[in-house]
Amino acid sequence: MMNVVEFFRNLPHKKCHNCGQIISEKADCYGNLCDNCDSPAR
Repeated sequence: MMNVVEFFRNLPHKKCHNCGQIISEKADCYGNLCDNCDSPAR
């Protein structure tokens, strides 16, 4: 059986749905857009 910590370390990086940039995870955010694509000025 795999260690829980190893399981989470081996998950692929989360990528922006729009541009494909790797997203820095935020504990309170489940969005799938990076900060640049999610900007209201865009």
